[in-house]
Amino acid sequence: MSEGSTQQIRELLDSLYRLDSRRILATLIRLLGDFDLAEEAMHEAFAAALSLWPKSGVPDNPRPWLISTARFKAIDTLRRRARFDASQDELLRYLEAQRSSAERSDEEDSLEDDRLRLIFTCCHPSLAPEARVALTLREVCGLTTEEIAKAFLITPRTLAQRIVRAKAKIREASIPYEVPAPRELPERLEAVLQVIYLVFNEGYSAAAGAEVTRAEITGEAIRLGRLLAELQPEPEVIGLLALMLLQESRRAARTSPAGELILLENQDRSLWNREQIAEGVALLEKALKSRRFGSYTLQAAIAAVHAEAESAAVTDWRQIVALYNHLVRIQPSPVVHLNRAVAIAMRDGPEVGLTHIDAVLEHGELSNYYLAHSARADMCRRLGRNAEARSSYERALALTQQEPERQFLQERIRHLK
Repeated sequence: MSEGSTQQIRELLDSLYRLDSRRILATLIRLLGDFDLAEEAMHEAFAAALSLWPKSGVPDNPRPWLISTARFKAIDTLRRRARFDASQDELLRYLEAQRSSAERSDEEDSLEDDRLRLIFTCCHPSLAPEARVALTLREVCGLTTEEIAKAFLITPRTLAQRIVRAKAKIREASIPYEVPAPRELPERLEAVLQVIYLVFNEGYSAAAGAEVTRAEITGEAIRLGRLLAELQPEPEVIGLLALMLLQESRRAARTSPAGELILLENQDRSLWNREQIAEGVALLEKALKSRRFGSYTLQAAIAAVHAEAESAAVTDWRQIVALYNHLVRIQPSPVVHLNRAVAIAMRDGPEVGLTHIDAVLEHGELSNYYLAHSARADMCRRLGRNAEARSSYERALALTQQEPERQFLQERIRHLK
């Protein structure tokens, strides 16, 4: 075996792992019924390929070879475990009886179906929301435990415990590895969309830390959205993908070169990504035409009004308020009411807006939401009510842990003083 051929095989396997490991893993989880066993077997199969392919040649269909090899590696592992643990016998007998299913696993449709099954399993409603996010990023996206922990500002140990508990819940509750039946799809699909949007929001506006955005996290959310739209092209899936693209299009303009926060009204719109805007608008129009859209599509429509305005001064706030009026009817959350109040302020003036914001704050759900107090402070500042503005800015400052946000609020307070 020459050094050159081994290097070529290694590069081929690196490419296969990068492009196909998540699809291979999804199929192995279906075949083996165990997340950890599937991942261990997949890595053993890649190691076996690096050892064998330089001598035997690369198979015509590498992916089925890797799946089949991983399956036999898993059976070998279970045989060894069964000598010490009788509970492994039943799983071993099941796998040995399922040889024919592994032979069919090279079909492209099956592989894609397996990816969709894995998404729905990781986002099952019986799992805790934070566990759904962690498991999806780990098993569907392939991020490491350390990468996910860093993104969400928790320790790798804490993140690993979430994933372990989620896998145990799937196993103990016998959560099915399947796409839901049509009658169950709306409820289950909503859980999947919530996970993807939670991931996106963490990257788009980090909860804490030194950066406003994390491009690698928003990128993973958009990749998940594209995959789901390809495999399950429902209107709200397309609407969510449109929303993420339209919001992500502004990323380069949201901070200064020094990392300082720049509000939407002050952003350099020449830095907005026009390709993402064009794709987002096209997807939005497709979702709207279905007339079966929901909250994500309406949010995308609002983002599109901003994206298509040449400047902040010519933004069509009447249209944005009208869209928020529709949104609050189907998603009457406190945050949606707050955003509507800010849009009303932009349309009708800060005094009217302040009345609406105070009404939202009186309900109490947003008492610890820093953006609510920041929005109130801005209305008071624009009205010249500086003492109230300073008090609200200080309240917002006490509630945020993101450093650029803190610097922005501190600067506003200094100006008022």
